[in-house]
Amino acid sequence: MAAGNPARIRDEDAIGTPPESPALVPAERYYSPAFAALEIERMWPRVWQLACMVDHVAEPGDYFEYRCGPYGVLIVHGDDGVLRAFQNACRHRGNSLCVGSGTGLREIKCGYHGWTWDLAGTLVRVPGRKGFGALRLADFPLVPARVDTWEGLVFVNLDIAAMPLAEYLEAVPDDIAWCNLADFRCCATLTVEVDANWKTIADGFSETYHIQTLHPELLRCVDDVHAPQRIWGHTGKSDQPYGVPSPRFAGALTDEEVWDAYVETQGALMGAAEGTPFPADERRPGQTVADLIAARTRAFAAARGVSLDWADTDRMTRLHQYNVFPNMTLLTNADHLTIMCSRPGPDPDHGELVMFVMTRMPPGAPRNDLDKPTDVRTTAGEAEPGLVLTQDIRILAGLQRGMHQPGFTHLVLSGEERRVINTHRNLERYLDLPESQRMTGDNLAGDSRNQVEAN
Repeated sequence: MAAGNPARIRDEDAIGTPPESPALVPAERYYSPAFAALEIERMWPRVWQLACMVDHVAEPGDYFEYRCGPYGVLIVHGDDGVLRAFQNACRHRGNSLCVGSGTGLREIKCGYHGWTWDLAGTLVRVPGRKGFGALRLADFPLVPARVDTWEGLVFVNLDIAAMPLAEYLEAVPDDIAWCNLADFRCCATLTVEVDANWKTIADGFSETYHIQTLHPELLRCVDDVHAPQRIWGHTGKSDQPYGVPSPRFAGALTDEEVWDAYVETQGALMGAAEGTPFPADERRPGQTVADLIAARTRAFAAARGVSLDWADTDRMTRLHQYNVFPNMTLLTNADHLTIMCSRPGPDPDHGELVMFVMTRMPPGAPRNDLDKPTDVRTTAGEAEPGLVLTQDIRILAGLQRGMHQPGFTHLVLSGEERRVINTHRNLERYLDLPESQRMTGDNLAGDSRNQVEAN
């Protein structure tokens, strides 16, 4: 069985072996200030988080400020070519050293009192140093954070003793190696301010159960039933075949209707404008709708110098969805990569959805030939990143409000929502919750459990 293609077994559904009973997750985890404070104290400083793309910091002197809740990490591409990360705080009075992102950085200078470090984090200058008495510059380097990259993605971890990123990602790199993610480049990021907890945001990209109701247009061109899932520990995955109708229609849709639904929801992936008609004249004997979509997508890629001749129809149309605890979702097929992260906001009822928009480039295309990614910030009411994602975003505020109702005490989760359940498994482990505060009914059969203790 080819890596990344476990769904060759067509009768494997999204539920797998049904649990004995639903998992019950306390709703207060999504709005309690005390629970959010525990996450800030025990979880966020100890997990690997996607901060930016290598495209943001591709050249010496490039820098990027990553924020998550109260924490800030400064990522710097040194003049020696080394990528480093530091806690974004001046060692004098704690002022944030850099804001946003930029290029041409030659030193890191605090804008408050002028303490200055080189790009390796060594303190090199203190104005009025005499007033500090016996102050040794070597005693006050910038506080380091862990930084590592995987296939053009830059991850940070505030815990210097954390497990290596490669270990944290578990089976994901091998499972998706066939896709050559390093050939993608980031052209833009979209940060959407949402009236919802970061987990409320992340949960929507961790299950397909909602497709049949929230995404009726999408349902007409995706098999949401035969979408097998895997749980490895910090990570999990699902994959769904596109270009086919949901089995829920029981064969009632024509090929033209499936094509029209794909064009409406994802036509941009194959360069098809809204209303592009079904290409009946291009269809060869035996070709499926998925075959036609794959052919159009290959031609669209070839127009920008990208050959996808290596990818069969399944590689072109099956969407592989990976979840990395706590807050990252990666969606990919042979010519598509979108990465989404949720982050905590100023209080438990607010968060951010950050989307990284990627484009596959010809193999070997240098990163420094591209402009820096465009970073855009907007609100949930203004964001329109496509029909399906807009539907996902618009539902979030109502979800968050509903969880506050006094009669709503627990989320009731099914086997199909096992990746949401796995998020809470990991939360309980990092937060070291007592048994009385843990979810109940977490008895999904066949899941691989993460045996590595939280660092």
